[in-house]
Amino acid sequence: MRLYGVIGWKNAGKTGLVERLVVEITGRGFTVSTVKHAHHSVDVDQPGTDSHRHRVAGASEVLLASGQRVALMQELRGAPEPKLDILLARLSPVDLVLIEGFKREHHPKVEAFRTAPGNPLIATEDDSIRAVASDTPLKLDRPVFDLNDTAAIADFILGEVGL
Repeated sequence: MRLYGVIGWKNAGKTGLVERLVVEITGRGFTVSTVKHAHHSVDVDQPGTDSHRHRVAGASEVLLASGQRVALMQELRGAPEPKLDILLARLSPVDLVLIEGFKREHHPKVEAFRTAPGNPLIATEDDSIRAVASDTPLKLDRPVFDLNDTAAIADFILGEVGL
């Protein structure tokens, strides 16, 4: 599977960019999956549901299936967080996997950058960042796109991965 990341500091526009890229790229007929890294405790299950009760009871994995979706929840219970390659191996084959976060991994990435939060560019220190999507013009040694020019960013990513 082809991989491409979207990274950036908090409030840089990563999630909005990934969301728009999924719409744009699937609209062109490609299949896309996403992987999102969260730095905080996250729970997709709700207290009181049967699946939550199974997890609280001590189940290592709970597979929840319906006519609309399947969700596999795994409790780490003190085990280390799985590495990106392990997580990617769990996905079904698609044309492109967009990865939000995992900025320290070395797959190709676009950095989402907004000036308002006041954070420095990551791209100046990381050559795995192939382009920057910014809300302000920048002079860099790699392409800089308008953060809202989703079609141009999608063109760039698809060209990078050979789709």
